[in-house]
Amino acid sequence: MSADAQAAALPGPQAEGGGVIHNIGYRRYDAPRLGRAQIVRALTWHSFRSAFGIGRGAKAKVFPVLMFLLLCLPAAVNAVKMATSPAGGPIVTYDDYVPSLRTVAMLIFVAVAAPNLVSSDMRNHVLPLYFARPIHRIDYPVAKLAAFFLACLAMVEIPLVLLYIGNAAQVHSPHQVWLQTLQLGPGLLYGAAWAALLASVGLLLASTTGKRVFAICAVAIPLFFSWVVANALMHAGNQAFGPAGVGQPPAFASLIGLISPFTLLGGVLHWLRAAPTPGAQVTVLQTTIGQYGQVYGVVFVLALAAAIGGLIVRYRRVGVA
Repeated sequence: MSADAQAAALPGPQAEGGGVIHNIGYRRYDAPRLGRAQIVRALTWHSFRSAFGIGRGAKAKVFPVLMFLLLCLPAAVNAVKMATSPAGGPIVTYDDYVPSLRTVAMLIFVAVAAPNLVSSDMRNHVLPLYFARPIHRIDYPVAKLAAFFLACLAMVEIPLVLLYIGNAAQVHSPHQVWLQTLQLGPGLLYGAAWAALLASVGLLLASTTGKRVFAICAVAIPLFFSWVVANALMHAGNQAFGPAGVGQPPAFASLIGLISPFTLLGGVLHWLRAAPTPGAQVTVLQTTIGQYGQVYGVVFVLALAAAIGGLIVRYRRVGVA
């Protein structure tokens, strides 16, 4: 029966002032309805695309693309250098891949992309629609976190892969290629630590407000100022302590790096590398850890767990509201 025939068959108003049901010809959904896993998968894929501005206007893609190209620039320069004068070896390493550049680029990317994933849903009041579907309250933050982790992982790891390709293309034996592969592995694991911590902290901070500008400030200001303050205080503590490499740095200069995710990550790398000389003061990512390397490892795990737990608790409350 056609839509017009169905509309004609519907009963008219039964009484003055009564309602009328109009069939305007929309087709009913007769296909199988997908369940919880498919909903979470679709939400994760949509959120991953949103992190890079895919599906939105050109302005939404400017900062992600620029930051990605900026992070890939050292790998490109290294490839050119290796092609022209390979005798000197690579100018960029896999684990501390231009730390200051990575810090600035990821800070901007997280501050711009995190509100796209969570703040817009709060601003547009679509969370009740998500929670009306057959998903659990934990599924929404988990899907957003998985998507943003993958987005940050792509930003950090793809330049390392390009660096690896450039280095491996200039070696002349399978053994040297294997050595490059062994060096790449720890760099990829360390990049995953970057992605996990920044994604969880960024989403937690961005979820505090539905206003995009406020959400960007909520992410950028704590990350930027904690990084600046940590480096300034560490530098001041080291200057007051004396010349580098003499004895152990003071506890203040060693522990102040815990206040920033970036210096915390630098301290974790320093700890995993281990100081080449007992008692020597070594700086990685401008982080001085002294003899407190294990503290940095524990704080990293606790900070990651606290950020993920805080994000889940945040959306349990938002769902109820």
